Amino acid sequence: MSWVFQNDRPIYAQLMEQIKRRIISGIYAPGEKMPSVRDLAAEASVNPNTMQRAFAQLEQEGLLYTQRTSGRYVTEDEGRILQMKENLAKELTESYFAAMEQLGYSRIQAVKMIAATEKGEKES
Repeated sequence: MSWVFQNDRPIYAQLMEQIKRRIISGIYAPGEKMPSVRDLAAEASVNPNTMQRAFAQLEQEGLLYTQRTSGRYVTEDEGRILQMKENLAKELTESYFAAMEQLGYSRIQAVKMIAATEKGEKES
């Protein structure tokens, strides 16, 4: 999974979002040791201080925790991760509906479009 950034928002916030998605999707599993700040910063081509800020914020949110001598780890609270996954799914769904409404579709029409697309994929 590559790191992609946009110019309209702070990089640390985008790093947080991308790390959250990696945790939610299982790329970083519950209880897994995270790569070091320096390693992830180099991989993402960002300043280590920026990555440190993202890590610190994720720690405040309870997604990461530090063990003094061995580094940072993903939370083992799978319920918390599942809740974040559901919240993200709801946000994406609402975003989809908002975009479809801007195109003049109702929510019902948008759902029917998804169903038709799904049906078309199954027939292929």
